[in-house]
Amino acid sequence: MIKSNNTVYLFLILLLLWCSISNAQNKNIETAGDIFLFAVPAVSLGTTLVLKDKAGSWQFAKAFLTNAAVTYGLKVALNKPRPYNNGDNAFPSGHTSITFQGASFIHRRYGFKYSVPVYLVAGFTAFSRIDAQKHDGWDLLAGAVVGIGSTYIFTTPYQQEHMELTMSSANGEYLLGFMYKF
Repeated sequence: MIKSNNTVYLFLILLLLWCSISNAQNKNIETAGDIFLFAVPAVSLGTTLVLKDKAGSWQFAKAFLTNAAVTYGLKVALNKPRPYNNGDNAFPSGHTSITFQGASFIHRRYGFKYSVPVYLVAGFTAFSRIDAQKHDGWDLLAGAVVGIGSTYIFTTPYQQEHMELTMSSANGEYLLGFMYKF
């Protein structure tokens, strides 16, 4: 698990470095990033609803609201100008924080292997913000940190099986065990 996390973080750092040297502007890439801004949280929350995971829905909601409050609070408080005079309130990237919050929720709640496609979409969304000349690498890095951090505050791993009954016998002795996971 630790090796997988390190791979994700290395990928994110390389993506941010690569994005920081890109000055291309493609309207289709920006539009796709805008669509993913809504799709990633919808998929993350939808997953909890499909699995009837009420605790997960509540954890997602708390992390999402915390992420939004911290992201937009920092945007207003710092009022960093966007690159190429494209406006204000650049730091941190809201698109990046929201998509990485959704991806890290899937990762933390349901496991790394389910989160890989969502992390790729979140990384693409971050790239789309640099491609649209709305953010620099620091804005993206801060957005990812805020999004992932908000998830780690509230989200616990999903446990489908809460009870376990075991039995062991040796030398005519019997042992019965019962375990319940909260």
